[in-house]
Amino acid sequence: MDVKSEIAGKVWKIVTAVGDTVEEEDEIMILESMKMEIPVGAPGGGRITEILVEEAESVQEGQVVARIEA
Repeated sequence: MDVKSEIAGKVWKIVTAVGDTVEEEDEIMILESMKMEIPVGAPGGGRITEILVEEAESVQEGQVVARIEA
């Protein structure tokens, strides 16, 4: 399952790693936009299989930033 950014901004901090298990709405990373910190939550529970961005990287609204295997 794809994890998508809901906003355009920069990746401020990645708080999970590949292999971590998450529950629905668990924080995966934090984006920064207009000096606000916006968490990106898991759309469902599972194991993180890919993180497709790096800290300080710019992301667009709707961009896939991670993948979870249910």
